[in-house]
This record gives sequence, structure tokens and C-alpha cells, in this order.
Amino acid sequence: MTIAVDFDGTIVTHKYPNIGEEIPFAVDTLKMLRQDGHKLILWSVREGELLDAALQWCRDRGLEFYAVNRDYPEETTGNNPHFSRKLKVDMFIDDRNLGGLPDWGTIYQMISQHQTWQDVIDESIFQTSITHTAPPKKKHWWQF
Repeated sequence: MTIAVDFDGTIVTHKYPNIGEEIPFAVDTLKMLRQDGHKLILWSVREGELLDAALQWCRDRGLEFYAVNRDYPEETTGNNPHFSRKLKVDMFIDDRNLGGLPDWGTIYQMISQHQTWQDVIDESIFQTSITHTAPPKKKHWWQF
């Protein structure tokens, strides 16, 4: 899959224009997704020096992207007259998702097991119903 990943609030905590702290397991999970053969595109509002700083932050941690704010590395308005910042990817990972950003373990599980958010919710409900059975009703003093 080709996956677009936001930076601020997704890989690091929101401190824009500064770079926040890494969100636990974000970099490791993204590196695992690359190892699994997925193409990662950094998709950020950052530009210029702010974007360069974010890219260097990722490189310092061993995280490289297939492309940045474009569908493929060499894409320009010159070789693609329909160039748009709207990416044509299989999935977006962004803290602005409806419902927020799942933890990175859940994100990896969903991608590696081809699950939807509904699959994760259904699985959670099923596991909860198995492990949390209702306690027996208390008998009243007149019952044997």
C-alpha cells in the first residue's frame, strides 16, 4: 500500500512550528511498515525550513519516506500538469481523523491484518463480552 502520514500530532506531539516529542512507537511502527513493503509519503502542512527540520528529525531516527507532499519523488508541475497536494494513496494516517488517532499498535494491526476501524471495534466488543461476564445475581434473603 501507499500510505500518507502526517507529521505534527501524528508522529510527534503538536508543538508546531516547533517539533514536539515523538508519539510512542510512531517511528518504530513506520519503519516496520516500510520493512513490510509499504510506501510511506510524508504529508504535512510544513514547507521550507520547517519541512526540512521535520525530515531531518525523521532521518536522525532512521525513518525515510518514499516521497514528501507528492505522489512520487520526482513529481513536479513540469512533468505532471495535474499536480496536486491531494495525494492518491491507499490510506491516510492523521491525528485529524474522525475519532482521532488510534495508538500505533492498533494502526500496525489494522494495516498488517487488513482490518478496518469497525473490525477493531467489533473485535474489542467480542473480547470484552468473553472476559467480562455478568456476575451472578445476588439472592434475596427469602430465596434458597
